[in-house]
Amino acid sequence: MAEFDTVHSGAHTQDAAIDQGLRAHMNKVYGLMSAALLATFALAYMVAQSPAAQQVLLVPPIVYAVIFGPLAFVLVANFAFERLSVASINMIFWAYAALTGVSLSVIFIMFSMSSVIMGLLYTAVAFLGLSLTGYLTKRNLGPIGQVATMMAWGIVAIAMFSFFTGGMGAAGAWWMNLAILGVFAVLTATSTQDIKNTYLGARYQGGQEAEMFLEKAAIIGALQLYISFIAMFRSIMFLFMPRD
Repeated sequence: MAEFDTVHSGAHTQDAAIDQGLRAHMNKVYGLMSAALLATFALAYMVAQSPAAQQVLLVPPIVYAVIFGPLAFVLVANFAFERLSVASINMIFWAYAALTGVSLSVIFIMFSMSSVIMGLLYTAVAFLGLSLTGYLTKRNLGPIGQVATMMAWGIVAIAMFSFFTGGMGAAGAWWMNLAILGVFAVLTATSTQDIKNTYLGARYQGGQEAEMFLEKAAIIGALQLYISFIAMFRSIMFLFMPRD
């Protein structure tokens, strides 16, 4: 009986340590995401206030880097995750946030500050609700996340095709933004669950490699949630906010 109590106590202590570690891991993910969002919106505002910077961004090589750079960073982070160091992934994360900030300046040009603040508020409320759902639900959201991810890449392909063929018109843009809002709302919940499950899997496996893996996983998780937040914010602005 004493041996059983000892084993039970040890298991309980291990579970408590994992729960505490999970909270710290999620706090790190949300902290990184929040810092990147602050940097993105600060940069977007500064670019929107500088006509000179806007003129520079119209130069073809630069405008293509701003538009397609974030996509390249995501592809590198996803397909070279195992080979990249923590520093390299961190650099990709902040470079992505910077390029997004430059491209997001159009929001501050097209909409009033009150509309931007309202759009941010709507996005934050929706994001928190969806992320909390993904964290707390016991249902496996993996299959739904896979479908949403495929749809997201489909949206990227359609957007690129539209960019090179002259646009899709007002009606097409409206439906595209609606699809983006729905897909990334789902991805907010599924990504949160995936971040949680990734931590638990690595922590139960243990070892020095798990520590390094989780350092990189926290940055990638923050990037996933950051992308969802920005995508939802863009869509909410173009769908529901009056233009200046």
